[in-house]
Amino acid sequence: MPEGNEIHRWATRHQAAFAGKPVRVDGPQGRFTDVDVIDGRKLERVLAVGKHLGYDFGKDRILHVHLGLQGDFTEGSGPLPPVKGALRLRMWNATAIKKPAIPGESKRHAWYSEDDGTGHLDPEQIAWVELRGPMDCSLYTQEKWDELTNRLGPDPLNNDSPEKMIAKVHKSRKSIGELLMDQTLFAGVGNIFRAELLYRARLSPFRPGKDVSEETLRSIWNDAVALMPEAMIDRRIITTKPADRPHPRGQALKEEAHYVYRRNGFPCFVCETIVKKQEVAGRNLFWCPTCQED
Repeated sequence: MPEGNEIHRWATRHQAAFAGKPVRVDGPQGRFTDVDVIDGRKLERVLAVGKHLGYDFGKDRILHVHLGLQGDFTEGSGPLPPVKGALRLRMWNATAIKKPAIPGESKRHAWYSEDDGTGHLDPEQIAWVELRGPMDCSLYTQEKWDELTNRLGPDPLNNDSPEKMIAKVHKSRKSIGELLMDQTLFAGVGNIFRAELLYRARLSPFRPGKDVSEETLRSIWNDAVALMPEAMIDRRIITTKPADRPHPRGQALKEEAHYVYRRNGFPCFVCETIVKKQEVAGRNLFWCPTCQED
């Protein structure tokens, strides 16, 4: 599932491509039935909170998109391509699609670790986007959008304060590994950042939230605030420090990007203990038993 860095990246790109002008919208497969409500209206802005996107077409016309596990966008320049596959929704700039396509005119975004950010159109060159496989793609009223965002916790990418998160964590007996996946506490943090933030804090994922110091929680939050914007640039989440990598010079290799995420069975870069895996909060958690000893 895309984490907050990707969601904010989409918002930034689609804001640059479409906001401030009338936008055409359709649902070629018939599964998006509110086309007439927003087609041809000016897109005011694109919002991102946690793992949720909101395309604001004016009062009570907010297109909500949650990509879930399967959702993804394809972006392109030039004329609209023929409809293919399970296409939920298309959005396009009527002026931009009349321009010639730019070489490499469309880009379907690969699994993040295979995508180094190269070959992407500049946001201002995007003429159209296609959405496939989202968990949700529906119109929200302002009240419904506000209800959603009020349920979510602070977002490290929205300059939010961590105070409410800290207070709630300190009341919880759940493990910090569970709590980091709770979107009402850490909006936008997903399975990759959970594992990596805990490792970088040298914190056991099994420690109850009430036993995690305020200093450590603030350190984790500040680490997320620093790392997540970097991962918006090219979609790669790189959490290792150069000095800890087997190849400390140059860009991190794919297998060196993370300390523990999906490295179960391999030695820790720092202490050489074998990284372990266990399901926590419905997803696989990865940790080093030595560096993150409780």
